[in-house]
Amino acid sequence: MNDSEDINSEQSSLTVTDSQEAAVENACRPIRSFVRRQGRMTESQKKAIDDHWAKYSLELKSGLLNPEEIFERTAPTIIEIGFGNGHSLAEMAKKAPEKNFVGIEVHRPGIGSLLIEAREKALSNIRFYCDDAVDVLEHCCGPKSIDGVQLFFPDPWHKRRHHKRRIVKHSFVDLISAKLKPGGYFHMATDWEEYSKYMMDVMLERDDFRNQAGQNNYSPRPDYRPITKFELRGERLGHGVWDLVFVKK
Repeated sequence: MNDSEDINSEQSSLTVTDSQEAAVENACRPIRSFVRRQGRMTESQKKAIDDHWAKYSLELKSGLLNPEEIFERTAPTIIEIGFGNGHSLAEMAKKAPEKNFVGIEVHRPGIGSLLIEAREKALSNIRFYCDDAVDVLEHCCGPKSIDGVQLFFPDPWHKRRHHKRRIVKHSFVDLISAKLKPGGYFHMATDWEEYSKYMMDVMLERDDFRNQAGQNNYSPRPDYRPITKFELRGERLGHGVWDLVFVKK
């Protein structure tokens, strides 16, 4: 065998090994409840990320979240999972300056939009993670440290074969339950009726939460949850919206 054949043989062996490692990694990788649909960023979003990322971002590798240190005060801390374009999160932070808001989002254009609003509204009570929500809850939130968790309009994964990707499941609620203070709330909202029933079924099986609206009842939209353009469009098309608010016992 000549030198060229040796090299080709070695490359072939490495390719097989890499493929095997990739297969093992894929087999061990947890099922994600989201897909990274990054889309195109506007110039203003890019500039906001370049200019303000360091001020508002939180890092998974930094470990446990210390709101008193980050926000330089003691205040209720609310986590919003999947804040989309950030408009409603920024509006909530503006209307409730007495609360700390921590958003979690993997969509970078949405983060850029949030940063634009955070600077325009001079919001000092808002921070964000660009990471998977499960990782943030597991590694950055201490036991009984959070006052509220908000999950507004998560991907319904409406096809039955995709239901395993839905973020609302007992393992996820277990995690939220461990991080919420007694009396803290878990607020979900969806415009998919079937998903709302699924959420309700999951929560009704829990003995560590009580339904704020009473057994089997959906909650009226709380004043603190803004009506989004997405929601208004749905209403014009005849779509309903279902809010579920459960309080940690």
